Amino acid sequence: MQRRKFLTTTALATLLVGGAKNLFAKTAARAGFVIRKGKSRFNEHTIITGNCPVDIKVSAKDTGGALTVNEYTGLTKGGPPLHIHPAQDEVFYVMEGEHLFQLGNEQFYLHPGDTIFIPRNTPHAPCQLSDSGKYLFFFTPSGKMEDFFRALSQLKPGFTAAEATKIFESHDMKIVGPPVSPK
Repeated sequence: MQRRKFLTTTALATLLVGGAKNLFAKTAARAGFVIRKGKSRFNEHTIITGNCPVDIKVSAKDTGGALTVNEYTGLTKGGPPLHIHPAQDEVFYVMEGEHLFQLGNEQFYLHPGDTIFIPRNTPHAPCQLSDSGKYLFFFTPSGKMEDFFRALSQLKPGFTAAEATKIFESHDMKIVGPPVSPK
């Protein structure tokens, strides 16, 4: 019995170490970098509805698709429709302003320093309540999220709900309700 336990433990340890080496190999060869305040990873400011920039801070290209980090600077109140990401977990870290987040059937008010974790397949949406706001938001894995914001930035003022829905769906998301408002 001891021999079987030893062999099983050794086999599992080998798999784990091998997996860790593969994960490490994907990121170790890349050089670190710094993104300064007001800048984005590729000097690209993606402007979405309300003239609000979404700046890539860490790209899927940097992490082998494991993670994307964006910074949102909100210049208008409101937010996107209630939606789900079937394949991504999402985290928001509020840096400025007051924000309301719908997470499933619950609403949470977040202020600077607050964080919210949103598991994949959970209906959610942020809503900026203050005149201005800022947060970092993370997707893991990255999926098509960087291209989603690029596509969203191409919408012309007065776009239709059908146009927005098409962009969400083509980037593996689903709109499941209207934008959030306080209950």
